[in-house]
Parts: sequence; C-alpha cells; structure tokens
Amino acid sequence: QVQLVESGGGLVQPGGSLRLSCAASGMIFSINDMGWYRQAPGKQRELVATITSGGSTNYVESVKGRFTISRDNAKNTVYLQMNSLKPEDTAVYYCAANIFTIKTPFKQELCWGQGTQVTVSS
Repeated sequence: QVQLVESGGGLVQPGGSLRLSCAASGMIFSINDMGWYRQAPGKQRELVATITSGGSTNYVESVKGRFTISRDNAKNTVYLQMNSLKPEDTAVYYCAANIFTIKTPFKQELCWGQGTQVTVSS
C-alpha cells in the first residue's frame, strides 16, 4: 500500500503565501512524475503543476510566476510554494504521483492524496 499525505493548507489573505507538502510512504519502489491538482467548488479538478523525477516542471498558465513546484526524491516528497495568492486560487489542493510499488515494480500506479483546503480571503 502507498499513502500520500498533504499538509500546509489554510487561510491566507490575498497576496500572501503558503507552502504545501505531500509525502509518499509505503511500499514504494520508485516514483515517476508528481504533481498538484486543485478543485474549486462547482468546478472540475484541474492540473496546477507537475514535476518529473529529473526535475522538469510544468505549470498551468494561471499560476506561472507565482507558484513553484519542487521535490525531494530522498524524502519522496513534493512541495508547492504558492506566492501572491489570489481569491481565485481558493480550492482543495490534491497531490498525485505515478508510483512503482514494490509489488508491481514495472507498472506504475496513479496515487492521490486526501486533499488540503486553501482559502484566500481577506
């Protein structure tokens, strides 16, 4: 079994910053791409940012220049530094990772965290 546990969400004023963390644990053989998604009330879940095992990153246009995704492969952890937050960034943020488990080292599984709420409001 593999678990992804997010932390770091909360309430912040517009223009503020938050740093989300997501740690993967369990029967992990290796981790491929990791990423962050978000889902606002009444909207579909959208991809926010991704990072490959080699460190290449990709962002949705609306967060470019404000958010930074990074990872610590030794800790199986992915981070999302969010700066200059706007009310429209309010959502539940989910981390996801393509993981090769010890039981299936040649077939990756898409694993999800439970989500963490980010609210941007004055």
